[in-house]
Amino acid sequence: MTTAARARAFILIGLLPALLLYLIFVVVPVIWSSYYGFFSWKGIGEPKYIGLGNYVEVLRDPIFWNSFKNNLYIVAYSIFGQVPIALVLAILLTRNSWIQKFLRASIFMPMVLSSVVIGLIWGYIYHPQIGILNFLLDSVGLSSWKAGWLSDPKVAMFSIGPPIIWSNIGPYLILFIAALQNIPGEVNDAAKMDGAEGFRKLMRITLPIIWGTIKVAVILCISGSLKAFDLIFIMTRGGPANSTELLATYMYNNTFNIFRYGYGSAVSTSIVILSLLLILGSQLLMNRNKNAL
Repeated sequence: MTTAARARAFILIGLLPALLLYLIFVVVPVIWSSYYGFFSWKGIGEPKYIGLGNYVEVLRDPIFWNSFKNNLYIVAYSIFGQVPIALVLAILLTRNSWIQKFLRASIFMPMVLSSVVIGLIWGYIYHPQIGILNFLLDSVGLSSWKAGWLSDPKVAMFSIGPPIIWSNIGPYLILFIAALQNIPGEVNDAAKMDGAEGFRKLMRITLPIIWGTIKVAVILCISGSLKAFDLIFIMTRGGPANSTELLATYMYNNTFNIFRYGYGSAVSTSIVILSLLLILGSQLLMNRNKNAL
């Protein structure tokens, strides 16, 4: 056996436990959920086979598509909010001075808090009577802008954006700082000698080098956004009038509130399929954009 073959075998053996765990706790449940999507079942008794009935109902259900639209809002908040903000902050906080370390820790702090705490904090900020936001608007003479930020269907989904962005910047900040610090010093020295500074250096050197990291961040944004549940459930429970309903909360309500386990399984399978399609589409688009840099 050659050295390269031994190295590949060693890597496969090292990955085997993780692959087995992934197979048992991710792949098998997805397949099992897809299977139960072909049945009408309330959690007790004998499941009744109904073929594609649940999946057809999913495709025809306007609440499902409204939930998917809301998930796309979350995807947009994540990709166009979390990623750019985290990247800018990472560029500003790349050095290891104590002030920058403190700021990094402060920005990462929301990740230490539970979703319950974050939901309660923003619930008080948005409260129509005692909330800080309406109080500040009142204080600066913008009383006409006051709203029931989480109780008005017209603005509720937009009000979800700030807490989503604020609570999840931390991991992307750490990811980008690690990528920036791994850029070889020789590259930066060569850029200075060639007169590449500031924005030009960012676009021509820095971004192409860390483009792979940005792609990983986008994948994490999409997958995390399509399975978003806890913060929305705590703040609005999908209301008012389904205006903040997400695919995960819709699945939860159908499965555990009205006990339609078969239909909930079909919704879960749809979430997996939509996630894969969005991730694939984003990667194809980003590969084209990389060639344009």
